Amino acid sequence: MKAVVFDTFGDPDVLHVAEVEVPEPGPGQMRIRVRAAGVNPVDSEIRSGTMQAVFPTPLPAILGIDVAGIVDAVGSGVDGFPVGESVVGWADGPAGAYAEYALASQVVRKPADLPFANAVTLPTAVEAANRGLNQLGIKAGETVLIHGAAGSVGTIAVQIALARGATVIGTASDAHQEYVRSLGAIPTPYGDGLVERVRALAPHVDAVLDAAGKGALPDSITLRGGTDRILTLADPAGPSLGVTFSSGTRDDWSTSDLAASVDMAARGELTTTVSGTYPLEQAAEAQRASQVGHAPGKLVLIS
Repeated sequence: MKAVVFDTFGDPDVLHVAEVEVPEPGPGQMRIRVRAAGVNPVDSEIRSGTMQAVFPTPLPAILGIDVAGIVDAVGSGVDGFPVGESVVGWADGPAGAYAEYALASQVVRKPADLPFANAVTLPTAVEAANRGLNQLGIKAGETVLIHGAAGSVGTIAVQIALARGATVIGTASDAHQEYVRSLGAIPTPYGDGLVERVRALAPHVDAVLDAAGKGALPDSITLRGGTDRILTLADPAGPSLGVTFSSGTRDDWSTSDLAASVDMAARGELTTTVSGTYPLEQAAEAQRASQVGHAPGKLVLIS
């Protein structure tokens, strides 16, 4: 099968398509004929080697956590997912979803009227958004500031927070202000003067969720008057400022949360945004675009 492989850590150019063996599912696993793989910021960090201290990756490696496709084979102990079923979920390591086939053990059914590319925007984003909002204890009547509201995680976090009855102020670039507004949040730009702009929109911010990692934590601390109820999903400088950095693990993957979100998306009750699609052969270009982050939503590899 074709897969996007890297044999050394470095910039996106280390990614290349190679022929590798088709994986065989073990107990509790399914083999998925991949139709779409999500491109996440963490993929670039793993590829560059900056995650080695916390997420050791043996080489050669195949990236990709979010996977959507069709069940091709099942291992022992798999019930309810017959061959031919369309599914979406998380790829099992060490080989990931940047390939024609991937293994997975935590998936949900994909409704026929939800395209594969839209479905694959959800697994990591839903998990991260729910984890962050749950850790912050967001509830009805509160005002939450979400940094990176136009990104893949921010898009989902805004909608979940609104569904919980919170008021959301979402930061984004100037080009994405209307997109954030379309999600139901109150948009405001990043950058100098953020504290004053947010205070003009809301007299008090109850909590801050940083899904961008673009240096907004000092302003967030000023707005909160301390580090209480500020959480970052993306800024490694958080702990040095006294802000909690939250990184998910397999134990945080919830198929029940994912199934609910997938069904909502299929009914048009949850916005999923595909900012661009690329073939496997253009994985390096997709990661470059992901690192720049000019488009809202999520980039997707199609195989």
